[in-house]
Amino acid sequence: MKTYIVIGLGRFGTSVATRLYELGNEVLAIDAKEENIQQISDRVTHAAVGDARDEAVLRALGVRNFECAIVAIGEDLAASILITLTLKELGVPAVICKASNEAYKRALEKVGADRVVIPEREMAAKLAQNLSCSNILDFIELSDTYGIADVAVPESWVGKSIRELNVRAKYGINVLAVKVNGKLQVMPSADAHMEPGTVLVAMGTNEQLAKLQKR
Repeated sequence: MKTYIVIGLGRFGTSVATRLYELGNEVLAIDAKEENIQQISDRVTHAAVGDARDEAVLRALGVRNFECAIVAIGEDLAASILITLTLKELGVPAVICKASNEAYKRALEKVGADRVVIPEREMAAKLAQNLSCSNILDFIELSDTYGIADVAVPESWVGKSIRELNVRAKYGINVLAVKVNGKLQVMPSADAHMEPGTVLVAMGTNEQLAKLQKR
């Protein structure tokens, strides 16, 4: 289990926070609006109302104890820069920022953001990946070469275990979780058998994930 902070609970921040939590991670969500916190409080580990531009707030929430922070305030460049600088000064190992355009992206990179994403461009890549791979149901781009995908198990895999399929050796992917009838099992056993309708949550390079469509 990894630990994440998500700052800013618009559509992007909320989606990232809830998805990370669904995958079995510890997630602290922070937003200045109480109504946003109320809406997400039962879908993350912790949720707190606070102004993340205030260093005292971040210190009080113990952000230095988290492995990664996602700053999802893409429209307010000044706030994103201030929060990024503070998070890095407080010792957060990885800070990922949302930006609304290339100029904002360059500015955030200059002040120390470890990665900056432009959601609209990321969504375009995600759509292209989904359209080109018929059995990939969802896709999250982690970098230019790596991603996490929800992969519908092909009929030829039904009845076989993860060990028997040997997906890591054959395809180079890591199985992070298995979804069966809507229930998520994180870090499944190698002896877990594939049932009809099973979905794998797999991580690998875009090329490795694309090869699964041929199965």
